[in-house]
Amino acid sequence: MPAPTSPPTVVVVDGHRLSLTNLGKVLYRETGTTKGDVIAYYSAVAPAILPALRGRPVTMRRFPNGTDEAGFYAKNVPAGTPPWVSTALLPAPGSTRDRDAITYPVLDSPAALVWSANLAALELHVPQWQVAADGAAGLRQAASPDLLVVDLDPGAPADVRHCCQVALAARTVLRETGLEPLPKTSGSKGLQLLARLPGTEPASTVSEHAHALALHLERSYPHLVVSRMTKSLRPGRVLVDWSQNAAAKTTIAAYSLRARSRPTASTPVTWDEVEACAQGRLPLLFEASDVLDRLQRHGDLLSPLWL
Repeated sequence: MPAPTSPPTVVVVDGHRLSLTNLGKVLYRETGTTKGDVIAYYSAVAPAILPALRGRPVTMRRFPNGTDEAGFYAKNVPAGTPPWVSTALLPAPGSTRDRDAITYPVLDSPAALVWSANLAALELHVPQWQVAADGAAGLRQAASPDLLVVDLDPGAPADVRHCCQVALAARTVLRETGLEPLPKTSGSKGLQLLARLPGTEPASTVSEHAHALALHLERSYPHLVVSRMTKSLRPGRVLVDWSQNAAAKTTIAAYSLRARSRPTASTPVTWDEVEACAQGRLPLLFEASDVLDRLQRHGDLLSPLWL
């Protein structure tokens, strides 16, 4: 028997009127986290997450029936999207739906965040580049990447502790090249490092740099690191997924929720916390309420990336 629905709740955010639906619907059954809770979370983290989303086309992963059921990735904005939600029309080479272009949402305001959360967009994924600011109303293009991502994904029985060990080694190498990486959890099993780039090199060149880093780490720590996705090589090792720097790839945004059994989130952490985790003294997995507490204590640990 379907759950009863309640009348829409009308709110005004940034002067924009939104009709919020099914606020009591449970999206995370294990914790009883409702759609209203998700909207409240994204409203609360707006000052921190918006810099991570600014200028970037967002791929939303939506779960209208909660995380117990399969969700879906949504790139093209749905019908009925308010005209005040920023969008970017981008080429879609190789689209599985045979589309020449896709109109992505660009979530650049608290109101746009509330709009996406009302769609049960639990996960927000973004590329390492921003849309080129060419002022065109038609087809837009990707700018050169302004971020390098080092995506560390453990293959069981390896876990986030091993990811932290690899992250510390990667930090040393990146610092030698003049980059200052900042860590965040993936909100799932792994860890990710982000480093600011000048935005002068194409994605293909950035991917080559990331690949070289992965190969270096693999040679230095052959029993801990793997640079290829081959399944037989993954158990007990950490994959340095350099391919996440390709122009067509996206990575979970900092502060985004994840669609797991509990409302975990991709959370910026300190290097001291990474070192403690590498030594087995601190687990690195945070839920929405933890993120809000951490923002009160630490502020946005990724803010140097957006300055």
